[in-house]
Amino acid sequence: MDRPALDAVNLRARLTGPQGPWRALDVVTETGSTNADLLARCAAGEDIDGAVLLAEHQTAGRGRHGRHWVTPPRSQLALSVGVAADAVPTSGWGWLTLATGVAVADAIVDVLGLQVGLKWPNDVMVGDGKLAGILAEVAAPKQLIVVGLGLNVTMTAEEAPDPAAVSLGMLGAAVIDRNIWADKVLRHLASRIAAWRAAGGADDALQADYRRHSCTLGVRVRADLPGGQRVEGIAEAIDDTGRLVIDTGAGAVTVAAGDVTRLRPNG
Repeated sequence: MDRPALDAVNLRARLTGPQGPWRALDVVTETGSTNADLLARCAAGEDIDGAVLLAEHQTAGRGRHGRHWVTPPRSQLALSVGVAADAVPTSGWGWLTLATGVAVADAIVDVLGLQVGLKWPNDVMVGDGKLAGILAEVAAPKQLIVVGLGLNVTMTAEEAPDPAAVSLGMLGAAVIDRNIWADKVLRHLASRIAAWRAAGGADDALQADYRRHSCTLGVRVRADLPGGQRVEGIAEAIDDTGRLVIDTGAGAVTVAAGDVTRLRPNG
């Protein structure tokens, strides 16, 4: 399969500088994790706010709960960005992951006109297939967040690290040029981040757009929480801090972190 390289020079010219939404952009051929790299750069004293790091191949891509995610070189749009969060109260930080999902949905609608679903808190779905995953990590003790994204572009079913994964290519998308996807995703992400900062959290548009794309809200779910606790009920809302509110029938339970499974009508 022909998988062209990312054009770092062109992406940098389009997305950085006085007219660009990002401050710096780098592309590496291979790395363990773009999130880990940006966090290390921050720990070394570098200002990574507004920095974008893309990788042609991640050998130790990470998901939530330390899960590893590896796809063939150039088959995925794998990137991380640094976001200064000092203008946003910590109570609003949870919405940054959700805003990133909305930005991916924005880009997909923009390029393909395809509606996708957002599964709380960090997956972009098409039907039951996972198209993209998001991981946000705080660069403590600084008020700065690194947001990582992996969007499956040309990965085949045989190459997928998980049978539930899908790619744009597997969906028959007419556009599989990762340069186009990098440009669109990063522009929409910058716009959502700017609005998140200006509002000090989730602005009205973000909340409305997230609800519109959500494939979690309004359905019966099971949440497996840290410590072995399990909650089951109807996912009824996202609160002001980005947490999922589940109506168990005996009351509302607010979930800040956990694995959420959408249940079939027969349970």
